[in-house]
Parts: sequence; C-alpha cells; structure tokens
Amino acid sequence: MTRARPGLRFAAALCALLTLLSGCDAQFPEARLRIAAGNLNGVYNNMAQYLADTWQRTLGMPHPEVLDTSGSPENVTKLLSGAADIAFSAADVAAEPHPGGAQPQALARIYNDYLHIVVRADGPIQRFADLRGKRVAVGSPDSGVEFIADRMLRMFDLGDPGALDRRSMKVTESAEALRDGKIDAFFWSGGLPTEAISRLADVVSIRLLDLTEEMPLLRKQYPVYNSASIPASTYRLTGRPVNTLAVPNFLLVSADMSPDLAEALVREFFDAQPAMAKQVQAALAIDRQSAIETDPVRLHPGAERYFRAEKA
Repeated sequence: MTRARPGLRFAAALCALLTLLSGCDAQFPEARLRIAAGNLNGVYNNMAQYLADTWQRTLGMPHPEVLDTSGSPENVTKLLSGAADIAFSAADVAAEPHPGGAQPQALARIYNDYLHIVVRADGPIQRFADLRGKRVAVGSPDSGVEFIADRMLRMFDLGDPGALDRRSMKVTESAEALRDGKIDAFFWSGGLPTEAISRLADVVSIRLLDLTEEMPLLRKQYPVYNSASIPASTYRLTGRPVNTLAVPNFLLVSADMSPDLAEALVREFFDAQPAMAKQVQAALAIDRQSAIETDPVRLHPGAERYFRAEKA
C-alpha cells in the first residue's frame, strides 16, 4: 500500500481545518442568482452590490446579477415570477396577497424606512388633510413610495380622481420641484437622513407633516406599520420631533430556495454586515437579534436554521 507523503497529509489536514473554521464547505458553484434591487444608487441597490461581491467571494458562486428596478412592488413581482431569486422589499408590499397565492419568504429583517411627507415651511400645508387640491408627488410608478402613498390617500379620502394634482417623481426630482415651486408636497419613504431631503433643507426651510392623528387608524388597518418619530435635528426642522410611521425592510427569497443555500446567504450577510456598514449607512441599523422578526412574512426554513444556531 502506498503511504501518503507527510506534506500531503499536512495539506489535507490544513484544508480540513480551514473548512471547519471558515464554513467553506458551503460552496455553491452552480448557484446563479439574480437580486431585484431597486433604483441605481439607492440603498437596496448599494446593499445588493456589496452582497453580490461578498457571496461570490465567500460561497464560491458566480457573481450574482443585480437587477435595477423601480422598487419593492417590482422586486416582489420579479421574485414570485421567477425573474429574480432574491428581492429587497418593504414589509407592507411583501405581506400583500399575490396572484396565484404564492408568497415570498424572508431571509431577514434588515432596517426601517420612515415615511416623509415634505412641504415648504412657509407654505399653507400644516396637516395631512391640507393636501387636498394640492400638487403632490407620490414617488416613482410601481415603487414602494407610491404603494404607501396610495394606501394613505385612499384611507383618508384623498384617493379619488381630482382630490389632488398627482405627480409621479423620484425623490431627487420631487425635492427639486418643491424647491422650485412646481409642487406643494411630496411623499418619500426611506432612511434617516435621506440625502436628497438634506440637500433640499440646505436651501429651503421645510416641514414634515406630523401623522399623530392618522396613525391609530392606519396601524389598526395595517399592523405591519410601526409608530416612529423623526428628530427635528435630522433636517434642521423647527419644533418637536415629527411623528410618522416606520416600515421594516426584508430580504426575501422564494419558498423554492434550498435551505442550505438560504442558510449560507444569511450567514454571510451577517458576517459581512460590519464591513458593509462602512459603505452603506443603512446597514448600521441591521441587528441580528431583531432580524428574525419578519412577521407577517414567513421566515425561510434555511434562515430559521441559521437563527436557531445563533440563538437569535
């Protein structure tokens, strides 16, 4: 019998040790993933680009393709139709019933977005009801901003045709239009601070509409939303913090993804989080302990296995 040379035995032992320490046994060379990731240079997209690089490097897979989209509704549609394998989405969109009965599953809860309804501080709009008859931008078509704006407008009798002069704009376009007096208000749902709104506040005094009156009914109808406040210092506002709603964001996959792959994606996601936060500010808010809280969206079995092992 031929005996293995000492050098080969040492190499094999070293390889085995590195495998145990690094988790390199979870390699997925055949996993060709597509990530539905929102607008170019948005938080979803920036996070997706970082994760695509990370997953390729740590899981031995081809570089995942990052798909530019209009936002959460399109992301979930792509995921459930098979045009994407991973999707970023706000919880309100993810929790909606979808055609055919298919529902996404969550890998993790990531960070919260905060609803901004922005007006000029020197204008007449003081309350949500004052939007009636005004020129209001409601986000890009098929975006998460438009989704939440439509919900609120319908709930508070501003959704009928003619109730307001509705405009479809991205947040940067909305901020410029408000600055130039071309619109009276705009909706935005995003992290704190949002750069486009910070830049607007540098040149125009702004007000964020307080939703204290609207929150009880809104949360009763849609418990996926949480009450939150935006500190006045965020955008150099005058007065007290602004009460608004917060909506969690989820990292989603389909129920068809293998538990082994799902578990590996979640593991590498959290391992990469400290470094990712240096490039994507929203990643600072990601917390492993609360990431398991994806109700009303079911946690994927592979993600559940990861959190159970981590005792999250």
